[in-house]
Amino acid sequence: MRGDYQQLVDEISAALGAPATLEDRDFGLIAFGAHEGDDDEVMDPVRTRSILQRRSSAAVRAWFEAFGIARAKTALRIPPDPAAGVFKGRICLPVRHGGIVHGYVWLLDDGHLTHLALGGQGTEPDPRIAQAMETAARIGAQLADEARAGSELGDLLRELLLAGRAGRPPAAAALGDALREGLRFTPGSPLTVVAVLPWDITDTDAAPLPNLPGLLAACALPAGGGLPDDAPDAAAGAGPGRDGRTGGGAGAEGSSGTSYPPEPAPALAALVRLRSPGSLAPAHTVAEQLLRSPRAGAVPAAAGTRPPRTASRSGGGATGSAPPRPGAAGIGSATGELAGLPDSWQEALDTARAARAEPRLGTVAQWDTIGSYRLLTALPDTEPDAALAPLLAPAHAELARTAETFLDCAGQAGRTAQLLGIHRQTLYYRLGRVEKLTGLDLNEGEDRLLLHMGLKAARL
Repeated sequence: MRGDYQQLVDEISAALGAPATLEDRDFGLIAFGAHEGDDDEVMDPVRTRSILQRRSSAAVRAWFEAFGIARAKTALRIPPDPAAGVFKGRICLPVRHGGIVHGYVWLLDDGHLTHLALGGQGTEPDPRIAQAMETAARIGAQLADEARAGSELGDLLRELLLAGRAGRPPAAAALGDALREGLRFTPGSPLTVVAVLPWDITDTDAAPLPNLPGLLAACALPAGGGLPDDAPDAAAGAGPGRDGRTGGGAGAEGSSGTSYPPEPAPALAALVRLRSPGSLAPAHTVAEQLLRSPRAGAVPAAAGTRPPRTASRSGGGATGSAPPRPGAAGIGSATGELAGLPDSWQEALDTARAARAEPRLGTVAQWDTIGSYRLLTALPDTEPDAALAPLLAPAHAELARTAETFLDCAGQAGRTAQLLGIHRQTLYYRLGRVEKLTGLDLNEGEDRLLLHMGLKAARL
């Protein structure tokens, strides 16, 4: 299929005598035409970056979208904008099918296309532009077919990941049949699930998946986890998750007038085929590429995680550190059974939550590397322990950070002071204040455990 796109892009390049690039509607690279000739200046920096990094920058996307390319039905001329890194003008051919834009063909204009009639507003386009638009429509039809196939697989994946224990075998069988038929999937092949949190689900009508090696299917899911067997509508996100929490509308009110917390921001679940059970490298590649999508880390206004109860209200993290990063990805354990994917999904989602809360885990983390967060992410979302509540107030964010660093360093004062950049006596003074605020004795193991786990849980 991707070879077909390359052939069609080459047709457009040949018809107009200009280098052409095909991107999906999220500006992910699909194919590009050959750059012929000896003029190195034709290699526009934006085109070079798109080819090398497989995606355009945010500034470039904003510049192009400002010209209404998502609504255009005819070719558009885009002027250069050096401030956005667009040093050459180009012609944009919207790739549409069924009233939906699926991507864009970009033609660099080095001057010989300047007087080319693009059509529109009662004028006829140049025959070469008309021919190129016909080819773009063929590309749109193929992208639409891919989107439909991907949507069907995504729906089956969603049904499996949200199924209760009793519903997993039939859901797994349906997904397996579809994978074998459409992707020649071999039963027993090692698989895993990648979770990207948060994921913007606005304007997702038939958007195709990026062309990433190993990516078989993807769907957006509530970040609260799976649902029980008797849930009336799994896809709606109503019902308890793994930690017993229930989802509700964003800021909705029940019949009793009670205000419910906002529904957690959606997460993307991506099904990835592995080369071997012990190698998660394909999952890392998929996760890193998905995090570059403009949908990753973007939270719609109607959704989002509930406001933290602790110091993060003042702009810092729950324990005085930086706030959670815009987006993170988690990778679940590998499995050879489709029925095991819901467990891998829950691990991936918990890992993504931990990675957003703990910068040391990195933007992409694996379930087996998050340590104590494997336990913490499974705990109910409750109020902090009463002993810790005073320490988690915004005014004591620095004390909380000091205590967490001290406990992370296994109580080694010298190492803690060095990491915090303070004198050891300053450290002892702060720890004394922590004990006074909480009533805990940092010489007691049980008290240290309560404080350490409480501070970590506050991040989540």
